[in-house]
Formats: sequence, structure tokens, C-alpha cells
Amino acid sequence: MFNTKVLALWLLPPLNFLIAALTGFLLLKRKPVLGRWILGISLLLLWIFSMHIVGGSLLGRIERGAHTPIGQMKSAQAIVVLGGGLYFDTPEYGGDTVGGSTLERLRYAATIARKTNLPVLVTGGAGWAGGSPVAAHMKQVLEQEFSVPVKWRETASRNTRENALYSAKILQPEGVRTIVLVTHAVHMPRARQLFEQAGLQVIPAGTAFRGNVYFSWRGFLPSLAGLNASAGYFYETLGAWWNGL
Repeated sequence: MFNTKVLALWLLPPLNFLIAALTGFLLLKRKPVLGRWILGISLLLLWIFSMHIVGGSLLGRIERGAHTPIGQMKSAQAIVVLGGGLYFDTPEYGGDTVGGSTLERLRYAATIARKTNLPVLVTGGAGWAGGSPVAAHMKQVLEQEFSVPVKWRETASRNTRENALYSAKILQPEGVRTIVLVTHAVHMPRARQLFEQAGLQVIPAGTAFRGNVYFSWRGFLPSLAGLNASAGYFYETLGAWWNGL
């Protein structure tokens, strides 16, 4: 798990473009023409993939189909919420708690649970960064802050594939075959395929859609939001390739 995370950091923006730019810079004295080309192309690509109009367009391609109206979710038998990381050593909460991505998923899961009365499973282990299982904090937040009971808790998984496999092992003996899957919209295609491979029918319940493009001059300027959007797209593409999807 740790190795795949580190590999992703090296292969995804902005580090991949910065490494290429540094390579071009180091080649300037020995091979100036090649060095200038590598340096220039690297910086140009960094600019392009930092534009929101590019990053948002890329995300929009893989976020399609991640939304299902809540009224169509009542045929499911359970809600599965994927963990999205922790917020470590918080001064305001006095320890670890759910991170921002996890909280976004929990909020939408709570909304679905109140409107459908479906039982909830939270899934997420300690992950490569260590700490206590994400699912333990997810259960605490759902029950104490959203007043939504959690029926099942899966705490051993380290990645999305294990989320799917271990959740299926909990749910299938309970007779659960169809689930509402809650995760970020950008993560939904890969997560859905992995849960279906594990033998569960999936009703997608994506949240935090970011694939919206605003056509203005600001969309062509580099920004952190644009870079994050592009990185999210490439991360999911790399993840799908890694899992053979």
C-alpha cells in the first residue's frame, strides 16, 4: 500500500512535471537544445494542467453516472460509506478525527440514511499513514454528530479493493446483495467496479462533484484548484490501471 502511494506521488502532477523540468535544467550545459525542450515542455504542461478549464473538463469525464436520485435508492439493502482519510492530532478535537474528504462522504451518507432508513456500513482501516482505523472515527461522527446509527464497521482495509472485498464479506452473510455506495464522484467509477467484482450490486451515490467548467478568462490561469482537479483525474486513471480495470 505504501509503495503504491509513493509511486502515485512521483507519477502525478505536479511532481512529475517538476522532476521533468529539473531534468531539463540539469541538461542545459551538456545538451542545451534537449535541456531547453524538456524544461519548456514540462513547464508548459504544468501550466496547462493547472488551468481549471482543463482539470474540470477531465474530472467531468469520469464523474458522469456517479449520481442517483435518492428516490431510486430505496431498492438497496444497505449504505456503504468509504473512508477518505483522517485529520491527525487535531488541537480543536483533542486527537485524530475524520478528514475533510471523509466528512463530505459522511454528510451525504447521513442524508441518504435519514431518507431511506437503510442500515449503514462504514469501511476504512488505518491505511499507510498509520493511526487508528478510519471507520472507527466514521462511526463516531455519524452517530454522535449526525445521529445516524452504524450497523457494521469494517476496519481492516487499506485501499479501495480491500474496502470492497472486506465489506462484501460482512454484508453477504447478512443477505445484502445491493448497496448504495457513497464516495467522491471522481472515485466512483473505480470503486463501483471493485465492489461489483466483489459480488455486490451498486447504486452509485457520488458526492463532492468538481467536474464543472466555467468558461471565463480565469479558467485559463493556473490555480491550485485546477491542479488538484487534474491530479484527481490522473490519480483515478492510474488507480484503475493498477487494479486492472
